[in-house]
This record gives sequence, structure tokens and C-alpha cells, in this order.
Amino acid sequence: MDIKQLDCRSNPAFDHHEGVYLARDARSGLEAIIAVHSTNLGPAAGGCRRWSYGDRESAVTDALRLSRGMSYKNAMAGLPFGGGKAVLLAQPGQAPTRQEFEAFGRFVHTLSGRYVTAEDVGVSTENMRVVRERTPYVSGLPQEGEAAGGDPSPWTALGVFLSLQRAVAPIDVAELTVAVQGVGHVGYHLCKLLHEAGANLIVSDIHPASTARAAEEFGARVVPVDQILSVEADVLAPCALGGAINERSIPGLKARLIAGAANNQLATERDALRLHERGILLLPDYVINAGGIIAVAREYLGGSTRQDLVREVGLIPGRVAELLELSKQTSQPPSVVADRTAQRLIDRVPGATGADASVGGPAPVDNDAAAGHEA
Repeated sequence: MDIKQLDCRSNPAFDHHEGVYLARDARSGLEAIIAVHSTNLGPAAGGCRRWSYGDRESAVTDALRLSRGMSYKNAMAGLPFGGGKAVLLAQPGQAPTRQEFEAFGRFVHTLSGRYVTAEDVGVSTENMRVVRERTPYVSGLPQEGEAAGGDPSPWTALGVFLSLQRAVAPIDVAELTVAVQGVGHVGYHLCKLLHEAGANLIVSDIHPASTARAAEEFGARVVPVDQILSVEADVLAPCALGGAINERSIPGLKARLIAGAANNQLATERDALRLHERGILLLPDYVINAGGIIAVAREYLGGSTRQDLVREVGLIPGRVAELLELSKQTSQPPSVVADRTAQRLIDRVPGATGADASVGGPAPVDNDAAAGHEA
């Protein structure tokens, strides 16, 4: 396996990352990037995304933006972790293989605990089980009984739902029409919670099977993907990839509240001001979608139950309420207030590094076995 550190200082998304690494493995076909934004609060934790990018530079930019978001997300959630992210570059139509995730596990292991991975878009708990065979620095694994962890998607959806519910109060969710962009893992679970609360749903997805499922199970109205952002709805919930809220889409938005699970929903920081000027309220994505990383973190640290997760994810709406109050007091968009708050939290604890492994974690795998698979 060939691993090298990338110099990304010229990338606009760099933001003083501690390290960006590229791995290529000829035998498995793996090409992956791990971006470590900050280990100031602990090991850099964040999921592994598998996606078909137009080019490597696009993948690097995505990893940089996502890893910074994880630093902010973990800080705002009060977790003893910094921020990192991995992206696996897939060819269009290329199915994941066991060999690819074995190689990725070896890649993660070379960072000696500075980065802890889990599943994200295009990756499953079973893929993480394969990664765990090569490194202990992984979470989001299948769990038994009442142990915390497993698939983080339902916990992400729960945090978004509770935050949405808090933001519209005293209006009942049953009185709302919610447009959900992307009804895959997290989007599906969010639709389920909204349906159970009585909301009217409008959905779109690039996969017809996903929208057909939402229509059958939740009575959702399906619209084309190029129309979901501009439909008549009370709430827009972006649950696909990032950058959907941008200079082109903002003028056509009908919803007055944006509350979704996607990371990096804003294409640029200027888009926060564009929304603010239009009187559209956006709940900061990394604050309301933190349920998944909370589940992943508690699984990795051990000792927590599913009921513990319910209580901890239930704290997210309170953080949202505080941000909205600060936003009102300062006349700044909530996302701007959140960024400043998160950065202060990260800067508060200087000098701690993930390599110290001071926050615990699972028992190590057989390092000899892991090393034996190096190419």
C-alpha cells in the first residue's frame, strides 16, 4: 500500500488541517483519503464515505469540509473527540468489495489512533465489521442487546426530528408539510418519525426504489430531484449530499425552516447570509445531526446503553434553542453563531492529541495479522 501526506494548503477548504493522507492499494483497488482536522479535544472521529467523485481534487475538498464539520460537531455535542473524515473514491457503478475495506482498515491503522472511523454515505455496518478485522480504531459495528452503537442512522434522524420539533413549537408537527431531499438511510428514518408524528411528506431521491418505499409506507408524495428544493412546504429537510443550499437554489426556496441531516448543506458561508436576508431559518446541520456521532462515540468508549443514547440525543434540541436565542440577540445567522461557539470550544483545550488514546476504546486487534496484509 502506498500512503503519502498531501499538501492541501492551497485548497480553500484547508482550514489548518493537522494532516491529509492519500492511500492507494493496487491489489484491492482502494484509493482513499483521510483528513484529520483537529485532535485538540481527542482522537479525530468521523465516518467513512464511499462515493464516485469527478476527480481526486473534488474528493480532497469534500474530505476537508467534512472533517472540519466533524470537529465542530463533536465539540458542540460535548464529545471527547476531534474531527476527521475518510472518503473512498469509487468508480461509477463499482460495487464495494471486502478487499477494499480490508485495505482501508490497514490505512486507518497506520495513523495509530489519531483517526477513528465509522460508516457514512455508501458504507454499511458490515463494511465496518471488515475494517475492525484490521484495526481497533473503528465504531458503528453491529451490536447485541441494549448496548449503545450499531447503525448510527436512526440516531442521526432522531436528533434532527427532535430539533425540528423544538424549532416549530408551539406548532404541532402534524400540521406541517415537510420536503425531504434524500430518503436513504437517515432520510428514511426521519420520514418514519415525521409520519408517526402526523406530518405530510414530500420526498425525492436519485434511487426510485427509495421514493417508492417512502410513498408506500408513509403516503409521501414523490417529486423529481430537481424540484424538491422549491416545492411548497413548511420545512425543507436536506438528507442527501452537501451543498444543496446555494446561490442558485436559495431564490426558489418556499420553506421557511431548513432542518436536515446532510452535512455541509450550505455551499458557502455567504449562503447563510442569503438565507438570513430572506428570513429563512436554517438549523446548523452539525448541531442537529449529531445523534449519529454520539452513538458512534458511546459505542467506541463503551459502557453506554441505548437508553443512555436516547437521553443524550434528547439534549440536542436544548443546544438548538440556545443557538437560536443567541442568533436573535446578535442578529447573526444561527450557523455563524454555531461556528464561533464550536471554535471556542475546540480552542479551549490546547495540546491534547488523539495519539494519547486517553479516552479509551476497544481492545486492539492482532497487530501482526493487520501488518501481514500490508502491500
